[in-house]
Amino acid sequence: MHVLLIEDDALVASGIQAGLGVYDFVVDTVSTMAEARAAMATVSSDVVILDRGLPDGDGMTLLEEWRAAGIDTPVLILTARDAVSDRIEGLHVGADDYLVKPFDLDELVARLLALLRRAAGRSRALVEHGRLCLDPVSREVTVAGRPVALSRRELVLLEAFLQAPRSVLSAEQLKDSLYGMNEEVESNALNVHIHHLRRKLGGRVIETVRGLGYRLGPPEAVEGRPRPGGGRV
Repeated sequence: MHVLLIEDDALVASGIQAGLGVYDFVVDTVSTMAEARAAMATVSSDVVILDRGLPDGDGMTLLEEWRAAGIDTPVLILTARDAVSDRIEGLHVGADDYLVKPFDLDELVARLLALLRRAAGRSRALVEHGRLCLDPVSREVTVAGRPVALSRRELVLLEAFLQAPRSVLSAEQLKDSLYGMNEEVESNALNVHIHHLRRKLGGRVIETVRGLGYRLGPPEAVEGRPRPGGGRV
């Protein structure tokens, strides 16, 4: 999942980026309102972490702009302003959650996962699709209770599809989930990852929508990996 982190404290930003990386979040960090506007216009983010005290203004202004423009990406405000009135203001303007510095990294991760879960319309932490189950915390994938070994990129890609099971996702949206803004991406990288998911989980688990992108196949398309002696998991 892609996180846009808007934080001007380099030490705090690097700590968050490293911590979220353990959970396979792809994090792009910007430090000003101007950089945040540019990033939001060019990258498809699943969630935003927003600091209020930025060098060129109050992050709340950004949030107001985005909500007025109909941008409904979940936003978690992360700030040292701990007054109840500040929290109420943030939630009224359109924030989905509010966390005060200093904070515990595990709590931040839990809140981000909860935001993503609500955005996807799910009530449970586990993500299930037919016999397939993904645990966002342990980063484990199983089919009918049996573990399936996925690479980090394959896991992130599968998670992107599971978060939007009825949506057609463009190649650019999927690349934003897999790579940061400054990462070099080979032209066939996405196709390679999709090929590997199909090989491990079933040829119809990811459907190609010609001219538009890709979408998650029906639950019955999940087949699992072949058994050494034949048959499927």
